[in-house]
Amino acid sequence: MERISWLFGGFAALMAVIYGLWTDPTEPVGVTGLTLGALLGFMIAGYLNLTRRKLEGVPPEDDPLGEISDIAGDYGFFSPHSWWPFWLALTSAIIFLGLAVGWWLVALGAFFVIPALIGWVFEYWKGPHAL
Repeated sequence: MERISWLFGGFAALMAVIYGLWTDPTEPVGVTGLTLGALLGFMIAGYLNLTRRKLEGVPPEDDPLGEISDIAGDYGFFSPHSWWPFWLALTSAIIFLGLAVGWWLVALGAFFVIPALIGWVFEYWKGPHAL
């Protein structure tokens, strides 16, 4: 993945230079977009390079001779039957539909997305201040 990001960044940088020389200088949008694409590719490649250097050896999931028990452990808690993600997705869809239809629908969706988000975040909250 790291090499693909380096290649994408280099290709976009080369195309930005060619596009800048080939087109009218009063049209800066293409050069700006290609430059930002090149910077994005280089940023992803740099991050992956730094992360790869921090890891020592081969991770268990990349070892061709690895066993399933090598990576066994706790992956966290996943709610088995929560309805809050459904309501949050529904209200988010209303908000995005409102961007195309009208701002009044965005306001209606924002009114309903706040309780859905609070309900999902505090679903398993226990104690004296539980909702």
